[in-house]
Amino acid sequence: MSSRTRTRRVKTAAGVTTVRLPRQRGRRSAQPFVVVVPERPSIARELAGWAGGLLWRFRHALAPTGIAVAVFVVTALLHVLAWWSALVLAPAVAAPAAWLLFVQRRHPAHRATLAWRIATAVLATLAFAWAALAAGFGPLAGPLELLWLLLLLPAQTGWLIVRRTH
Repeated sequence: MSSRTRTRRVKTAAGVTTVRLPRQRGRRSAQPFVVVVPERPSIARELAGWAGGLLWRFRHALAPTGIAVAVFVVTALLHVLAWWSALVLAPAVAAPAAWLLFVQRRHPAHRATLAWRIATAVLATLAFAWAALAAGFGPLAGPLELLWLLLLLPAQTGWLIVRRTH
């Protein structure tokens, strides 16, 4: 190790790493820079790391929430950039009903399975309708923000129930 980068006997507090940068050539009167780097992260860093670790650990369980937040942001951008995109999204409202008819015809179901299919189709229909309205009027217009939350809660709950039972 060079004598220019090696630290000299300098007294510092416990838990602090001091790095001395050598003087620049040509400026003999200039003092060296001292950079103090704490070894322990701050409380805010610890909390952010803990929250990020929890979100990463349970990322599959929180998939509907992540999708809902992403759709919220995308519809806000669509509203700002191209309000007419609501007209493009509007036909998608009929897709869940078509899916339900197609699946029920190909694989007939009864009782609980049919109830889950109907609930999924209704939830998806409302979600597509919300996306079209949010793209047209903005996701925070009128009752759309409350509708977003009321769609998120059963989607997340249903997701957790289905993931636990299968």
